[in-house]
Amino acid sequence: MAINKKNPREFIFKESSEPKGKGIRGYDFNKGVDYEKILDSFSTTGMQARNFSEAVDIINEMKKSGAFISLGYTSSMVTSGLREIFRYLAEHKKVDAIVTTVGGIEEDIAKCFGNFVLGDFKADGKKLRDAGINRAGNIFIPNSRYVKFEKFVLPILLEFYKEQKRSGKITTPQELILKLGEKINDKNSICYWCWKNKIPVFCPAIGDGSLGDMIYFFKSQHQDFKMDIVEDIWNLNNTTLGRKKTAMLILGGGVVKHAICNTNLYRNGADYAVYINDAHEENGSDAGASPDEAVSWGKISKNSRSVKIFGDAILLFPLIVAKTFAK
Repeated sequence: MAINKKNPREFIFKESSEPKGKGIRGYDFNKGVDYEKILDSFSTTGMQARNFSEAVDIINEMKKSGAFISLGYTSSMVTSGLREIFRYLAEHKKVDAIVTTVGGIEEDIAKCFGNFVLGDFKADGKKLRDAGINRAGNIFIPNSRYVKFEKFVLPILLEFYKEQKRSGKITTPQELILKLGEKINDKNSICYWCWKNKIPVFCPAIGDGSLGDMIYFFKSQHQDFKMDIVEDIWNLNNTTLGRKKTAMLILGGGVVKHAICNTNLYRNGADYAVYINDAHEENGSDAGASPDEAVSWGKISKNSRSVKIFGDAILLFPLIVAKTFAK
């Protein structure tokens, strides 16, 4: 192989121009421990810390602008301690609409009947099954919570069924969710505060979970029972229409992420968007899709402010709320 006899130092030590921008600098612990300033330092730390800082700026701007804020989260986040943070946001009317998976509904209600318990990722599944304990990651959920949940839900389904028989009115998943919040009458519940504050909650995949099982069992005994998902799609897509500005705050991916993005398609894109998840776009999934991909579909405006933080939303979202909604 021919060797380039030119001095290699010319390639390595080439003089550069000075890039413009903030200098990279992290937090100096010689100044003590100041959590507020630690989070502030993320703006000059680089990597995903910079995206964190950008997300804080965007959320504070969406609040200041009066944008209609749609919050989306997947069920595992309600399984975790993020439930209390979502409850806070609903209690204080910090968001305008919520979209979640069915676990985000049923586990909010189930926690009203007793705690979930910190367990172990490596716990033996056979032993847990014999003990009637379900595992979600490193969180243990006693099956008795679902037994109590079923006893709570079935009379409510019967109430809707009787109204259907009486007036012909078919209930929607949204109406069912808010009724669960009303009936549980527990201030620890997200659904309770959404009912109290008239915050719409949508669950596009209502059948995919324990609540879906309850609906299945109920329909087995009442074959003419119906639920109007089409009406819910109509209501969900209408949430963004006529709004001066809209904003998306989406934790996780899947149906929740796409449902919120799709509502903004009808107004030529959201004005603000913050994603938090650890999915990558190389496999073409919507979960991994970047905000810029949503721009190509018209789900985020070409003139929007948007960012994605690659990371664990359960770890990051409490810090985000501390710098935005809780201030």
